[in-house]
Amino acid sequence: MLGFVTVQDNAPGAGDRLLTDTAERLAAAGLRLAGAVQINSEAQPGGECDMDLRILGDDGPMVRITQALGPGAQACRLDTAALTQAVARTESVLDQGAELLIVNKFGKQECFGRGFRETIARALAADIPVLVHVPDEQLSAFHEFAGELAEHLLPDQIDDWCRARLTSSAA
Repeated sequence: MLGFVTVQDNAPGAGDRLLTDTAERLAAAGLRLAGAVQINSEAQPGGECDMDLRILGDDGPMVRITQALGPGAQACRLDTAALTQAVARTESVLDQGAELLIVNKFGKQECFGRGFRETIARALAADIPVLVHVPDEQLSAFHEFAGELAEHLLPDQIDDWCRARLTSSAA
């Protein structure tokens, strides 16, 4: 019950837009969602984008997961404390009875055992289907984590996959 998507569109944020659109459709259909989708906004023309997580099923504010390091900085811009906050809010929603967990991506933090990794495992242990975007660079680590539980989905298969998982878990 772990569906993952990769995107062939190399445009920055393509996976983020795909999962955001999916979450909006599923929420509009009345599904109880938990998780996080990423909203990217350009900080300055030609500059690095700012990344915010919208926590699904939570009315709180978006969580900015990037930090401003100043011009010429070479360090990672991820704000790990903010990511931890997003994970905690997601787990709170998950505990309230979500039907599906959507995670914006299985990224570097998840590869290292941090980020949403334990949340994904918790949902799977509770028989809650999980949908996640996996960038090509993290596919190997994702497959190590997910093993045979992972099912690769094409973008046009996502809605049917979610409906099928929710129908089978209700039976």
